[in-house]
Amino acid sequence: MVAGATGLVGREILAALLADKRYRAVHVLGRRAPPITHPKLHVHTVDFAHLGELPQVDEVYIGLGTTIKVAGSQSAFRAIDLNAVIAVAKVAHKAGAMRVGVISAMGANAKSSVFYNRVKGEMEEALGQLGYTTVVIARPSFIEGDRAALDQPGRSGEGLALMAMRALRPLIPSNYRVIAAPQIAQALLQAVQQAKPGIHTLLSGEMQSV
Repeated sequence: MVAGATGLVGREILAALLADKRYRAVHVLGRRAPPITHPKLHVHTVDFAHLGELPQVDEVYIGLGTTIKVAGSQSAFRAIDLNAVIAVAKVAHKAGAMRVGVISAMGANAKSSVFYNRVKGEMEEALGQLGYTTVVIARPSFIEGDRAALDQPGRSGEGLALMAMRALRPLIPSNYRVIAAPQIAQALLQAVQQAKPGIHTLLSGEMQSV
């Protein structure tokens, strides 16, 4: 199961799962369908605040996320980046999933004074308490990708920051370097499929080596 399959990382996760012969079916949850068709793809148009029962699944990948600017308020941001993520994880676990992979963010910390980081940290803590055998949390730094091609609004200052980080890449510690969406997707998939039971955190530097 994939939630957030129309996002930068989510679309890469979806493509990899559809291409992987080990998977019989891939169920996508979203407010809109991804712009692809595939014999294994099953799309469920949902309201994340009111999720019903879902088909049986083994793994779930969650790439839901926004910004406070796009969401419009801190409460609207929390509704997506915390509440919707946990809602998906709960229904997927009820549907049989025992392995979950989620896209979080560098700096996630439930005790952070920064609202964005605090919400991401709260999400991570809540996810770890849902009874999954294996939890994999990816914490990427700046994500490189074409948001305009996905009809997503640009993020303020992101373009200039990415340009500067590319130019200074050799001087920047690996966990802070720009990372491409496909790298994040492949690292998360590999970790969910291979990790031992427990909660595992993937930092950006680790993901760039995959």
